[in-house]
Amino acid sequence: MMKEILSFFEGTDPVLGAFIATMFTWFVTAAGASVVFFFKNLSRKWLDGMLGFTGGVMIAASYWSLLAPSIEMSERMGMIKWLPPAVGFAMGALFIFVLDKYVPHLHINFDPSKSEGPKTQWRRSTLLILAITLHNIPEGLAVGVLFGGVAAGIPEATIGAAVALAIGIGLQNFPEGMAVSMPLRRLGVSRRRSFFYGQLSAIVEPIAGVIGAVAVLWMQPILPYALAFAAGAMIYVVVEEVIPETQQDENTDIATLGFIGGFIVMMVLDVALG
Repeated sequence: MMKEILSFFEGTDPVLGAFIATMFTWFVTAAGASVVFFFKNLSRKWLDGMLGFTGGVMIAASYWSLLAPSIEMSERMGMIKWLPPAVGFAMGALFIFVLDKYVPHLHINFDPSKSEGPKTQWRRSTLLILAITLHNIPEGLAVGVLFGGVAAGIPEATIGAAVALAIGIGLQNFPEGMAVSMPLRRLGVSRRRSFFYGQLSAIVEPIAGVIGAVAVLWMQPILPYALAFAAGAMIYVVVEEVIPETQQDENTDIATLGFIGGFIVMMVLDVALG
């Protein structure tokens, strides 16, 4: 099965491949959001554990799928091998920092009084959706950048690594879909609207994926920076949002075990396929 998937993407236009891969990650988000049709409440233990899993996947992907190839690529291209990864990483973190300051949003397990960004009269449901949407921008960008690198013939960017990253991002998107739809349902939003907004939070991934692939194809020398940029953005999201969200209750051990599990899953995927 995996061989057929890899063969399919090898013979596919890279921009189309990035779009298909990120549509898969969106679909898994929608699958997670669909849980709202079967349950009204979700145990906080499960939610914290799954959010921890999300953080583990993002951290592992940031190194194995993005930073390590960026370092190797910089050295092969004759650059100072630490410079493009460092610059790209800093710029990615700064990008999310700026969005964080100028886009109103509310972390999943936080009280509405602790919403971030400009003060607004927007509903809590809107702020929750925007928070998860911010998570998804660097994820889609990372997948697109890798597919663009494959098309550019960069040895460090393999189709296996790109597919592994898409699978890993997809797996951690399932709990993210639930993390939007279930709180909305508890706030009294209908099941259909909760599902709609849950899946909508990931619609930015195909957009970011196509942008990432096109950018690399047009400007191949930026690839080491672009890979590190996506890594910096994801690390910022994990440290500033995902981990704090799992530490609001007494389920810290469960969240930590979820983090370890997510890290292992993404590491195995990347090493096995990349």
